[in-house]
Amino acid sequence: MSDNTHLEEAHRKAEILFSENPAGLRSNLDDSDKDLEILNHLAQGTASVVGSNFFNSLVHHLASAMKVRYAFIAQCTDDTFTRVRTLSFWVDNHYGENIEFELKGTPCENVIAGNVCVYPDRLQSLFPEDVGLVDMSAQSYLGIPIRDMWENVLGHIAVIDDKPMGHEPLGINVLQIFAARAGAEIERKRAEDSLRENYMVLAKKNRYETIIGNVTRLVHQSLKPEEVFENAVDALSKNIEKVNCAGIYLIEGDDAVLKAQRGYPGKYLEFTSRIPRPKGFTWDTITKGEPNYCPDLDTVDASSVARRAGVKSFLCVPIRSRGEVIGTLDITSFHKDAFDEDELKLLEIVSRQIETAVNNARQTAELQESQSSLRKALAEVEELKNRLQIENVYLREEINTENNFEEIIGRSDEIKAVLRSVEQVARTGTTVLIHGETGTGKELVARAIHNLSDRKTRTLVKVNCGAISAGLVESELFGHEKGAFTGALQKRVGRFELADGGTIFLDEVGELPPDVQVKLLRVLQEGEFERVGSSETIKVDVRVITATNRDLEEAVRDKSFRSDLYYRLNIFPIYVPRLRERKSDIPLLANFFLTKFSKKLGKDFTGFSKDTVDRLLAYPWPGNIRELQNIVERAVVISTSREIGIDDSVLGNANGSPGSPAEDNRTLEDVERAHIIGVLDESDWVIEGKRGAAAVLNINPNTLRSRMKKLGIQKPARVSRSL
Repeated sequence: MSDNTHLEEAHRKAEILFSENPAGLRSNLDDSDKDLEILNHLAQGTASVVGSNFFNSLVHHLASAMKVRYAFIAQCTDDTFTRVRTLSFWVDNHYGENIEFELKGTPCENVIAGNVCVYPDRLQSLFPEDVGLVDMSAQSYLGIPIRDMWENVLGHIAVIDDKPMGHEPLGINVLQIFAARAGAEIERKRAEDSLRENYMVLAKKNRYETIIGNVTRLVHQSLKPEEVFENAVDALSKNIEKVNCAGIYLIEGDDAVLKAQRGYPGKYLEFTSRIPRPKGFTWDTITKGEPNYCPDLDTVDASSVARRAGVKSFLCVPIRSRGEVIGTLDITSFHKDAFDEDELKLLEIVSRQIETAVNNARQTAELQESQSSLRKALAEVEELKNRLQIENVYLREEINTENNFEEIIGRSDEIKAVLRSVEQVARTGTTVLIHGETGTGKELVARAIHNLSDRKTRTLVKVNCGAISAGLVESELFGHEKGAFTGALQKRVGRFELADGGTIFLDEVGELPPDVQVKLLRVLQEGEFERVGSSETIKVDVRVITATNRDLEEAVRDKSFRSDLYYRLNIFPIYVPRLRERKSDIPLLANFFLTKFSKKLGKDFTGFSKDTVDRLLAYPWPGNIRELQNIVERAVVISTSREIGIDDSVLGNANGSPGSPAEDNRTLEDVERAHIIGVLDESDWVIEGKRGAAAVLNINPNTLRSRMKKLGIQKPARVSRSL
């Protein structure tokens, strides 16, 4: 999701939250400020220290920032997870002696099991066996587990106070950040201990202690990831013997992109700044999630670029963040056998430190972004409160929630009646015939029926019968075998097969040829058909929903539509009202389209002017909702002010109110003919293309030509351009 989308979503949520509870919104903002304050306090206090100094500094600043009496960091003494020993213990205003204790019966027991635990009050009564709580006058407790890079529990951080704390104490998110840092420090400490035990050469031990300390200090000096990367490669290149190049790669799409480097030759960078998947040692490390070491490039199938640059040895370890590999930390040398297990362990520790720094930077950025978004959203709410003239945002949300029809917008009695019919028939499996004028939203009604039915997890297949040429309708619906007719070069699965177990929506069903009507009737009655060119009967379980803007009863009377098929389709008819029959929904729909196109075009509007709303309510809308959508989109495109105004240049010259004698005497075909001619005039009688009349009307060009022929619409002689 883009930054703009994040801001718009926060904006919308803030509007609702502010209208319901302005004080609560400011309280959430204050909490974010306090979390950030605690984070900055702890970061400043611990950035330049490591090891035992880090643990001491962390508990000191943690107790100070959270205003509690006790804070400690403890490490498990063995693999049984039954005892822990504190690494640093802050008691009131001084460091206390480190202690070792059994976990059973203490609040720490559940934390070591891997859970974040908050006991806001009555701590002593919850853990009566822990006599130490009595000596501490403890009332509340917060504990966070400390994990290693494999998510194994190493110990925990805990704060205890003699006062109650909130159920979601301030600083809990910050504590999780520093629990990761503490885990890295414990691992660093363990690695340091291992180095002391296994390597007796004092010079080498001192050198690695210096390297670990320098790298740890450098990568935690900044919360900006790019600075962290630069600091890390700089420390590695300067402090590891035989290292000629050091680099950090991060995954971006299908490439591993070099984010920071030291020592790479210019010619080498031309080919290695972006490494496409899955080439080379870097992607091998990312894919496997394991370290990769090559002591001698001459013995393996390495890239000629690396050989020409003089690279002989290569060591690469994965960098993880939030459990996933996000990149690699690489060091290379112009010497063979330059590295061993010592450097491998060192890079694993450094990569863990980088992971901690990346996570810290991400969480800090998220906190800052959330704070900034909330501030901007709150300011925008204040401005919009006094300027919005169409207050239907909340009504639309309420209506959608009440009816569970997210795509159908409306509150009129007419549309509510449609939705009640949808709810009645959705779960029955009954065939439904939806009828209404073009542009009233018949497809949305069909989708709502499908989404509320027991078939909602299967496919909804949509077919516009009027958009398919008569000779191909049967093949489109029922499929064909290879060689069934000229051009049938391969077997084709029909729409009814695709819809098996789901729902098929046949729009403009009145346009079906007579021979296809017979096959459709058979599918409805028997649930079976044959592909074109095949004698094999195919059984399907398909719910059929149809729609039409024609008078099918009239079509039955003039024998252009089969009566038996009509009665089979018309089991549960649903009439979708014309837009002029549901005037109260026009402001809701207009504002919905305004929001949609504003986001699409990156514009910001406050709403419609009052004159525009009156004009929209007075207009007869022969093209129904589709015409309203097109009008609003056109207004959004041409508007230069934040308040939308729609005049006759956008809406047209139809200023007469519906219901007048002239309007009432017009037939549906008259209205449709006038609307199509108007759109054709605007598009200079061009039918196809982005600016053609078919695109404006949102219908297939062949369907438009069929409508024109049916309504007797012909191109005037004065028009020179071709249809």
